[in-house]
Amino acid sequence: MSSIAEEATVTTVHSAAATKKAQSKPLNSPAEVIGASLVGTTVEFYDFYVYATAAVLVFPKLFFPVGNPVASQLASFGVFGAAMIARPVGAIFYGHMGDKRGRKATLVACLMTMGIATFLVGLLPTFKQIGLWAALLLLILRLTQGFALGGEWSGAALVATENAPANKRALYGTFPQLGAPLGFIIANGLFLIINFALPHPTSSTMQSEAFLSWGWRIPFLFSSVMVIIGLYVRSKLAESETFKQAEAKGTIVKIPLFDTLRHHLKAVVLGTFAMLATYVLFYLTTTFTLSYGTHPSNVTPSGLGISYTDFVLMQIIGVVFFGLFTILSGPLADSMGRRKLLLWVTAIIIVFGLMFPIFLDNKANNSFNGAMIEAFLIIGFTLMGFTFGPMGALLPEMFPTNVRYTGSAIAYNVSSILGAALAPIIATALWAAAGGSTWMVGVYLAVASALTFISLIMTKETKDIDFTGDIGATKAK
Repeated sequence: MSSIAEEATVTTVHSAAATKKAQSKPLNSPAEVIGASLVGTTVEFYDFYVYATAAVLVFPKLFFPVGNPVASQLASFGVFGAAMIARPVGAIFYGHMGDKRGRKATLVACLMTMGIATFLVGLLPTFKQIGLWAALLLLILRLTQGFALGGEWSGAALVATENAPANKRALYGTFPQLGAPLGFIIANGLFLIINFALPHPTSSTMQSEAFLSWGWRIPFLFSSVMVIIGLYVRSKLAESETFKQAEAKGTIVKIPLFDTLRHHLKAVVLGTFAMLATYVLFYLTTTFTLSYGTHPSNVTPSGLGISYTDFVLMQIIGVVFFGLFTILSGPLADSMGRRKLLLWVTAIIIVFGLMFPIFLDNKANNSFNGAMIEAFLIIGFTLMGFTFGPMGALLPEMFPTNVRYTGSAIAYNVSSILGAALAPIIATALWAAAGGSTWMVGVYLAVASALTFISLIMTKETKDIDFTGDIGATKAK
């Protein structure tokens, strides 16, 4: 009997130890966190960049043929920017879902919405076929894309940071940020492959009739494959422990938006302007420079006259630096703090903006033009990595668990209106007003970055915030 009792005691102790070990084991492994946060944002940013590229190459000709190239381009950029206006609406909707029902289900819904909208763009008839209805349908689907992206980034950032060790949140926060350079490379790489496969009769660097007729649709239709992969990865994700704690302790609020605006409005405003330089810099180095760099040098306002394929290859080289320095920014932000790193980077971006004419304005020597634009892209994308990487941790850390999805999503996406939506339009208008020079575009970036610098000065350091203790004090009603 004594022996049986001893065995039972040992079994109980081992069982308790096993239970404790199981409970201490993270709900999601690092590989699952990386996969769920990175794959989804890669798909979402891929979809977004596919449109951004088509907004320069295809849509002005097929959906906005108004006769004036600049006017057509501005109309195309206008629809591109409309998605940014829809993003805060998506942030509120998906933020509510994410703070009420959890991160996992919300991220799946975001991905499905974006995937369906992007796929349907690839099936749209053009202006020649149905007139103004083509532009209207494109606008509706573009708004849907923006609505979906409004909830994607914040949810992915929360999956990464809420599952991260306390001293590695900035590093984990760079995982969803990598979706931006990866999505850009995949989207533009696919456009390049299609363009080379359907060459112009006189030059492989020109757009063929087949490309304008049906080739441009392939990247939009291909998004369905990437969405399926993303949904599979996210379906295996477990809900974060911090959200479960908020549920268990009854801090989930009835309407997260109201609680966010009532108790955390200052954090929303500061987070919005903290992102401003990041948005403006990115859309100037991608969308605007693609338009400026490929615009003919003998047409007012003058561009650089670089072929589309050459310029996109140059951008892809720059985006590689974007990805590398996004990863590097994580450990730096963990060691020296998010605020200090971002203040230094933002100050350098201000100087970089004032140097635009040195890099971008047309020179007499075409080879020198190419070398300077490549240097511009490498420097710009390097700075982009350093400023974008820490945002994956900074914005979520500014809000408690029960409104973290809503607060970070609103800040991130309201900034998209001020930065991303307006940047290509303002830059194109300033470039035209300056007669082809880019000095006013550079000043625009410097001013936006100065506003970010002021916001960062007013923001407290967040790297030592305890996620497990910061779950929100407001009781559910």
